[in-house]
Amino acid sequence: MPRKMIGTSPEALRKRAAEVDQILTRVFGRQEPGGSEEPLDTLVETILSQNTTDVNSHKAFLALKRRYPKWESLLTERPSTVAGIIREGGLAMIKARRIIGALKFIKKERDRLDLEFLRGMSPSEADHWLAQMKGVGPKTRGIVLLFSLRMPAFPVDTHIHRVTKRIGLIGPKVSREDAQEVLASLVPQSEYYNFHINLIYHGRTVCVARNPKCAICKVSHLCNYYYAVFLAHS
Repeated sequence: MPRKMIGTSPEALRKRAAEVDQILTRVFGRQEPGGSEEPLDTLVETILSQNTTDVNSHKAFLALKRRYPKWESLLTERPSTVAGIIREGGLAMIKARRIIGALKFIKKERDRLDLEFLRGMSPSEADHWLAQMKGVGPKTRGIVLLFSLRMPAFPVDTHIHRVTKRIGLIGPKVSREDAQEVLASLVPQSEYYNFHINLIYHGRTVCVARNPKCAICKVSHLCNYYYAVFLAHS
């Protein structure tokens, strides 16, 4: 089979993204947002998810909520104590300091621990406000915007970064942070949630980090990696 690489013009990439989106929707179903998540909870849990699995970060989040049912209790807590509670999520001391720091920043700026006020802002204003907190990067902000505030954002995790790089929707040297902007420009805002979730499902089950299952992949005919790597060694 001839080597077939994807065109890199914006039009070609948008078309390819739409095709991948349609196929993954047929495979995994259409993903619709459920009830809106509490943005402060989402912020804390997303900080916990940095550089670890969703399973471990969720366990750490539940342990933290059990110990501190109200986030106000964390404002005067020692980072070492918090780190001991969330150690299962990895990088415990770093994340403890980031969580406590974020909560203190919100309290100082708003005089209460609540992010509901962000709903009254534009997406860019809300993103800028969240960016003031140390350790709250583009992915964390994007998750809060998309999942809690129902604002247009395209957060990129390791799965999405890997899958879209292999397909060729983003360049080989594009960082996760820059990938958010690139992918957001290729997909209609109405598809952000659906495409985001299905790319993650695909990355977890088929386009895995090691030994991707190209032979059963439904989007292999649209993928640069398949033509350039898998077929060359098959």
